[in-house]
Amino acid sequence: MLIGQYQHTIDSKKRLALPSKFRGELGDKIVITRGIENCLVVYTIKEWQAVAEKLSNLPISQMEARSFSRIILAGAMEASLDKLGRILIPDYLKEYADFKKNVVICGLSNRLEVWDEEKWETYKKKAEKGLGEMVSKLGGLGI
Repeated sequence: MLIGQYQHTIDSKKRLALPSKFRGELGDKIVITRGIENCLVVYTIKEWQAVAEKLSNLPISQMEARSFSRIILAGAMEASLDKLGRILIPDYLKEYADFKKNVVICGLSNRLEVWDEEKWETYKKKAEKGLGEMVSKLGGLGI
């Protein structure tokens, strides 16, 4: 299971080392794409296939479904981890997530999210303040 929060840096060659704790579960190849709230999302190949299948089944007659599929699928790229567990972050994804140098990698069970460190801190503080309200709203879902 992919869980936890880790701080890392993107090197001058736009490479990001994924935490060693996650590498065994991720395998040699991953898929990285745009996420919601301007983060990046990293999937195992198996998990990506499930996500891509769901996206391909969205109704093309709905504009939001088409737009969401385009953004996520067209933004995706397969990447191989090098011997040091690093992946290359392409410019278009680096720009989308507004990465400077420091990033936070969050394990979220079946995927990783990669955030610019400042954006993560801002998001996390806001989410933590609203945690009680979130719990109330999600209570009906059995959470």
